[in-house]
Amino acid sequence: LILLGNSKDLLAIKSRKPSAAKKNAFLLGFPDYGGPELVSLPGTKAEVEGISKMLKASGYQVTQIMQKEATEKSLKNVKAPELLHIATHGYFLKDVEGSGNAYGISAENAQDNPLLRSGLMLAGASKTVSGVSQPNLESNDNGILTAYEAMNLNLEGTELIILSACETGLGDVKNGEGVYGLQRAFLVAGADALIMSLWKVDDAATQLLMTNFYTNWIKLRDKQKAFKQAQLQLMAKYK
Repeated sequence: LILLGNSKDLLAIKSRKPSAAKKNAFLLGFPDYGGPELVSLPGTKAEVEGISKMLKASGYQVTQIMQKEATEKSLKNVKAPELLHIATHGYFLKDVEGSGNAYGISAENAQDNPLLRSGLMLAGASKTVSGVSQPNLESNDNGILTAYEAMNLNLEGTELIILSACETGLGDVKNGEGVYGLQRAFLVAGADALIMSLWKVDDAATQLLMTNFYTNWIKLRDKQKAFKQAQLQLMAKYK
Protein backbone atom coordinates (compact mmCIF):
# COMPACT_ATOMS: atom_id res chain seq x y z
CA LEU A 1 0.00 0.00 0.00
CA ILE A 2 1.21 3.49 -0.83
CA LEU A 3 -0.48 6.40 0.91
CA LEU A 4 -1.11 9.49 -1.20
CA GLY A 5 -1.97 12.83 0.37
CA ASN A 6 -4.31 13.67 -2.48
CA SER A 7 -5.91 11.78 -5.40
CA LYS A 8 -4.48 14.50 -7.71
CA ASP A 9 -1.05 12.99 -6.99
CA LEU A 10 -2.00 9.98 -9.15
CA LEU A 11 -2.22 12.22 -12.22
CA ALA A 12 1.11 13.83 -11.41
CA ILE A 13 2.79 10.42 -11.08
CA LYS A 14 1.42 9.29 -14.47
CA SER A 15 2.52 12.43 -16.29
CA ARG A 16 5.96 12.63 -14.72
CA LYS A 17 8.95 12.45 -17.03
CA PRO A 18 12.26 11.14 -15.65
CA SER A 19 14.68 13.99 -15.07
CA ALA A 20 18.44 13.90 -14.69
CA ALA A 21 19.57 13.88 -11.06
CA LYS A 22 21.03 17.22 -9.97
CA LYS A 23 23.26 15.48 -7.45
CA ASN A 24 23.30 18.32 -4.93
CA ALA A 25 22.23 18.12 -1.30
CA PHE A 26 21.63 20.50 1.60
CA LEU A 27 22.03 18.94 5.05
CA LEU A 28 21.10 20.71 8.28
CA GLY A 29 21.38 19.22 11.75
CA PHE A 30 22.55 19.51 15.37
CA PRO A 31 21.44 23.17 15.79
CA ASP A 32 22.72 25.10 18.78
CA TYR A 33 19.35 25.95 20.36
CA GLY A 34 21.04 28.40 22.70
CA GLY A 35 19.44 27.37 25.98
CA PRO A 36 18.21 24.56 28.24
CA GLU A 37 14.60 24.70 26.99
CA LEU A 38 15.43 22.37 24.08
CA VAL A 39 17.47 19.22 24.54
CA SER A 40 20.53 19.03 22.28
CA LEU A 41 20.50 16.15 19.73
CA PRO A 42 24.08 14.82 19.39
CA GLY A 43 22.80 11.90 17.30
CA THR A 44 21.91 14.35 14.53
CA LYS A 45 25.55 15.47 14.28
CA ALA A 46 26.70 11.91 13.60
CA GLU A 47 23.72 11.46 11.27
CA VAL A 48 24.51 14.52 9.12
CA GLU A 49 28.25 13.79 9.01
CA GLY A 50 27.66 10.15 8.04
CA ILE A 51 25.18 11.05 5.29
CA SER A 52 27.45 13.80 3.98
CA LYS A 53 30.31 11.32 3.63
CA MET A 54 28.12 8.81 1.77
CA LEU A 55 26.70 11.40 -0.63
CA LYS A 56 30.10 12.91 -1.40
CA ALA A 57 31.47 9.44 -2.13
CA SER A 58 28.76 8.96 -4.76
CA GLY A 59 29.47 12.30 -6.47
CA TYR A 60 27.10 14.70 -4.70
CA GLN A 61 27.84 18.36 -4.04
CA VAL A 62 26.99 18.73 -0.36
CA THR A 63 26.24 21.84 1.69
CA GLN A 64 26.36 20.89 5.37
CA ILE A 65 25.42 23.26 8.19
CA MET A 66 25.30 22.62 11.92
CA GLN A 67 25.25 24.31 15.34
CA LYS A 68 25.19 28.13 15.21
CA GLU A 69 25.11 28.08 11.39
CA ALA A 70 21.93 25.93 11.36
CA THR A 71 19.72 29.01 11.31
CA GLU A 72 16.30 29.75 9.94
CA LYS A 73 17.86 32.27 7.57
CA SER A 74 20.22 29.71 6.01
CA LEU A 75 17.27 27.37 5.41
CA LYS A 76 15.22 30.15 3.81
CA ASN A 77 18.09 30.84 1.39
CA VAL A 78 18.09 27.27 0.04
CA LYS A 79 17.48 27.07 -3.72
CA ALA A 80 15.85 23.78 -4.72
CA PRO A 81 18.56 21.18 -4.03
CA GLU A 82 17.79 17.64 -5.22
CA LEU A 83 17.87 16.55 -1.58
CA LEU A 84 17.08 18.51 1.59
CA HIS A 85 17.76 16.75 4.89
CA ILE A 86 16.82 18.44 8.19
CA ALA A 87 17.62 16.75 11.50
CA THR A 88 16.24 18.66 14.48
CA HIS A 89 13.26 18.93 16.86
CA GLY A 90 9.87 19.45 15.24
CA TYR A 91 6.73 20.42 17.09
CA PHE A 92 2.98 20.57 16.74
CA LEU A 93 0.69 22.52 19.06
CA LYS A 94 -2.77 20.98 19.05
CA ASP A 95 -4.80 23.84 20.50
CA VAL A 96 -3.82 27.27 21.59
CA GLU A 97 -6.08 28.44 24.35
CA GLY A 98 -6.16 31.57 26.46
CA SER A 99 -3.30 34.00 26.57
CA GLY A 100 0.35 33.45 25.79
CA ASN A 101 1.75 32.60 22.42
CA ALA A 102 2.63 29.71 20.14
CA TYR A 103 6.41 30.04 20.16
CA GLY A 104 6.77 33.69 19.25
CA ILE A 105 3.34 34.10 17.66
CA SER A 106 0.30 35.53 19.43
CA ALA A 107 -2.30 32.93 20.47
CA GLU A 108 -4.94 34.78 18.50
CA ASN A 109 -3.06 34.37 15.20
CA ALA A 110 -2.06 30.78 15.89
CA GLN A 111 -5.55 29.69 16.89
CA ASP A 112 -6.98 30.29 13.43
CA ASN A 113 -4.07 29.00 11.42
CA PRO A 114 -2.76 25.43 11.83
CA LEU A 115 0.29 26.42 9.75
CA LEU A 116 1.43 28.64 12.63
CA ARG A 117 1.19 25.77 15.11
CA SER A 118 3.71 23.38 13.61
CA GLY A 119 7.32 23.89 12.68
CA LEU A 120 10.99 23.09 13.10
CA MET A 121 13.36 24.24 15.84
CA LEU A 122 16.61 25.74 14.56
CA ALA A 123 19.61 27.60 16.02
CA GLY A 124 18.62 30.05 18.75
CA ALA A 125 15.08 28.63 19.14
CA SER A 126 15.35 28.36 22.95
CA LYS A 127 14.95 32.11 23.45
CA THR A 128 11.73 32.16 21.46
CA VAL A 129 10.38 29.04 23.20
CA SER A 130 11.13 30.46 26.65
CA GLY A 131 9.61 33.81 25.72
CA VAL A 132 12.84 35.70 26.48
CA SER A 133 12.92 37.13 22.98
CA GLN A 134 9.60 38.30 21.61
CA PRO A 135 10.02 38.19 17.84
CA ASN A 136 7.00 38.88 15.67
CA LEU A 137 5.71 37.01 12.63
CA GLU A 138 7.82 39.15 10.32
CA SER A 139 11.02 38.18 12.12
CA ASN A 140 13.15 36.42 9.54
CA ASP A 141 15.28 34.55 12.02
CA ASN A 142 13.71 33.77 15.39
CA GLY A 143 15.02 30.19 15.37
CA ILE A 144 11.68 28.63 14.48
CA LEU A 145 10.59 27.79 10.95
CA THR A 146 6.79 27.52 11.03
CA ALA A 147 4.91 25.49 8.43
CA TYR A 148 3.59 28.82 7.17
CA GLU A 149 7.15 29.96 6.44
CA ALA A 150 8.16 26.55 5.02
CA MET A 151 5.43 26.96 2.41
CA ASN A 152 7.38 29.88 0.93
CA LEU A 153 10.70 28.06 0.53
CA ASN A 154 12.12 27.66 -2.97
CA LEU A 155 11.88 23.88 -3.50
CA GLU A 156 10.53 23.59 -7.03
CA GLY A 157 12.54 20.65 -8.41
CA THR A 158 13.56 19.19 -5.03
CA GLU A 159 13.31 15.42 -5.36
CA LEU A 160 13.25 14.51 -1.67
CA ILE A 161 12.96 16.15 1.73
CA ILE A 162 13.76 14.23 4.88
CA LEU A 163 12.62 15.61 8.22
CA SER A 164 14.47 13.43 10.67
CA ALA A 165 13.01 14.87 13.86
CA CYS A 166 10.60 14.31 16.70
CA GLU A 167 6.91 14.56 15.88
CA THR A 168 7.42 16.41 12.59
CA GLY A 169 4.55 14.71 10.77
CA LEU A 170 1.72 15.62 13.10
CA GLY A 171 -0.85 17.94 11.63
CA ASP A 172 -4.31 19.31 12.13
CA VAL A 173 -7.32 17.86 10.28
CA LYS A 174 -9.59 20.70 9.28
CA ASN A 175 -12.59 20.99 6.94
CA GLY A 176 -11.87 17.69 5.22
CA GLU A 177 -8.73 19.20 3.72
CA GLY A 178 -6.54 16.42 5.10
CA VAL A 179 -3.50 16.87 7.27
CA TYR A 180 -2.01 20.34 7.40
CA GLY A 181 1.29 21.12 9.05
CA LEU A 182 4.75 20.64 7.69
CA GLN A 183 3.87 17.92 5.21
CA ARG A 184 1.58 20.11 3.15
CA ALA A 185 3.84 23.15 3.55
CA PHE A 186 6.88 21.45 2.00
CA LEU A 187 4.81 20.00 -0.85
CA VAL A 188 3.32 23.44 -1.57
CA ALA A 189 6.92 24.75 -1.66
CA GLY A 190 7.53 22.37 -4.58
CA ALA A 191 9.06 19.20 -3.10
CA ASP A 192 8.31 15.94 -4.89
CA ALA A 193 8.39 13.63 -1.86
CA LEU A 194 8.84 13.68 1.89
CA ILE A 195 10.04 11.26 4.53
CA MET A 196 9.11 12.32 8.06
CA SER A 197 8.58 10.82 11.50
CA LEU A 198 5.12 10.83 13.06
CA TRP A 199 5.98 10.23 16.69
CA LYS A 200 8.74 10.62 19.28
CA VAL A 201 11.66 8.60 17.98
CA ASP A 202 14.89 7.22 19.37
CA ASP A 203 17.92 9.29 18.30
CA ALA A 204 20.23 6.32 17.61
CA ALA A 205 17.62 4.21 15.79
CA THR A 206 16.68 7.16 13.56
CA GLN A 207 20.32 7.67 12.69
CA LEU A 208 20.62 4.01 11.66
CA LEU A 209 17.38 4.07 9.65
CA MET A 210 18.58 7.13 7.75
CA THR A 211 22.05 5.67 7.08
CA ASN A 212 20.45 2.48 5.73
CA PHE A 213 18.01 4.48 3.61
CA TYR A 214 20.76 6.53 1.95
CA THR A 215 22.91 3.47 1.27
CA ASN A 216 19.92 1.85 -0.47
CA TRP A 217 18.81 5.01 -2.29
CA ILE A 218 22.26 5.68 -3.77
CA LYS A 219 22.30 2.09 -4.99
CA LEU A 220 18.69 1.68 -6.19
CA ARG A 221 17.69 5.30 -7.06
CA ASP A 222 14.15 4.37 -5.99
CA LYS A 223 12.86 6.18 -2.89
CA GLN A 224 10.04 3.78 -1.97
CA LYS A 225 12.10 0.60 -2.39
CA ALA A 226 15.09 2.10 -0.56
CA PHE A 227 12.94 3.16 2.40
CA LYS A 228 11.11 -0.18 2.65
CA GLN A 229 14.45 -2.00 2.63
CA ALA A 230 15.81 0.31 5.37
CA GLN A 231 12.75 -0.42 7.54
CA LEU A 232 13.25 -4.16 7.12
CA GLN A 233 16.96 -3.86 7.98
CA LEU A 234 16.07 -1.94 11.15
CA MET A 235 13.44 -4.53 12.13
CA ALA A 236 16.07 -7.24 11.85
CA LYS A 237 18.31 -5.38 14.32
CA TYR A 238 15.64 -4.17 16.80
CA LYS A 239 13.26 -7.10 17.21
